[in-house]
Amino acid sequence: MSTITIHKPKLILTGVAVRTTNEAEAGPDGQLAKLWETYFQSNLGSVAGIKNPHYIYALYTDYESDANGAYTVVIGHELSSDTALGNANHVVAVVPESKYMVFTTKKGPVYEVVAETWHEIWAYFKESEEVRTYTGDFELYDARDFDPANTELQIYIAIQ
Repeated sequence: MSTITIHKPKLILTGVAVRTTNEAEAGPDGQLAKLWETYFQSNLGSVAGIKNPHYIYALYTDYESDANGAYTVVIGHELSSDTALGNANHVVAVVPESKYMVFTTKKGPVYEVVAETWHEIWAYFKESEEVRTYTGDFELYDARDFDPANTELQIYIAIQ
């Protein structure tokens, strides 16, 4: 796992959403796999106003507290402007301008490398000088070269 620190402007995303916790996702009541199914069935990338439809975001936002509390996950795409709101079946989420620590996963099966990298992220921030802001973290997937059996992606963590 490698990391860099960057600054990103505000993002406006639209997609499908669910509210969950890490505890729920670790057990049989996890909702994220079903949310991904809903996203893939939605044909969201073809909605008017989508910017760079090949980039898929999995946004973690509206944190109740920290990594132990409830949060909302939005899977979708960046809008070209805040006036292009997609349609009524999709939520809109604003990710504030922020400094991010970007973690790049190793290559491998998508569900394995994502879960492994999140565990590494949680462990990292228990000991690090950097402080998470919990204002909006996201996984960024590039659908142009996406191979679920052998993928590499970036996870952006908002920091102070």
